[in-house]
Amino acid sequence: MAGNLLSRSLHDLSAAAWFGGSLMGAVGLNGATAEAKDPKERTRLSTLGWGKWAPVQTVAFAAHAVGGLGLIFANKGRVANQNGVTGNTVAKSILTVAGMGVTLYSGMLGAKVGKLADQGSEGATEPRASASEELKKAQKQLKTLQWVIPCISGAVVVLGAHQGEMQRPSNVAKGLFRH
Repeated sequence: MAGNLLSRSLHDLSAAAWFGGSLMGAVGLNGATAEAKDPKERTRLSTLGWGKWAPVQTVAFAAHAVGGLGLIFANKGRVANQNGVTGNTVAKSILTVAGMGVTLYSGMLGAKVGKLADQGSEGATEPRASASEELKKAQKQLKTLQWVIPCISGAVVVLGAHQGEMQRPSNVAKGLFRH
């Protein structure tokens, strides 16, 4: 039980950090830095904030992977035999890996925006009309990704909750054997 509790805790807390951190960054950090009086500070401060979050996010991803693998191992019989568990596990795994990739790419775009911060901007993801095409492109992509990431991480949380519901004894009994 202790190993399963640890795995579930790592899995769920790390998914919560991914979801909450990405949503807070999009709303709170990017929203607040858009209010900076100096246009050059808008992207610089946002980049600094996201940079401080990146190590926490990296640890959360590692914890999520360890917790997820622990849960799969602890529930391998259910994954193999209970109707719907394999599909959920595969879907959640694919979504998690894709979301991690999108998050990594977003970080790379953020670093690019940080290097171009001296051009100034309207906001963390809103370029000025005079910005270079490179900065405009990176900010446009970030504007979309800042919402895609919490959607993906939120879906991972929901799929995890669904897996928890599938563990109820009545649901295990109903779906014990594949049809």
